[in-house]
Amino acid sequence: MEWLWEIYKEYVTKKFEISGHSSPSNDEMQELFIKVISESTVTVLVQEPWHNSIQFKGLAKYNVKDNMKLINHTMDYLLALYGGGKYKLNFHHGWNFVGTRNFKPEGEPKWEDLPGISF
Repeated sequence: MEWLWEIYKEYVTKKFEISGHSSPSNDEMQELFIKVISESTVTVLVQEPWHNSIQFKGLAKYNVKDNMKLINHTMDYLLALYGGGKYKLNFHHGWNFVGTRNFKPEGEPKWEDLPGISF
């Protein structure tokens, strides 16, 4: 989950600053990180050609705590479920956008005929 910490570190730090606690310990940072992750959602989007440009098609939205397989084995999960493509995982904590990470598993796309979700 180190790559996820890289996305959330600034967000967690700001949460402490807003609360007036500007020097949290590593244990406090980890504790808040785990709490925020358990309350977060992740949206899976895939890049698809659109006219002479690209657009992102929403494929799924998950509660992070309910889909740790996506977090712990991201490339394998995306490839098995959606096939190859250029994916974007967007993380939100409530209404707050936390960050994004891109993944590009190689393989035949399985996502092309899947219905998109609104995000």
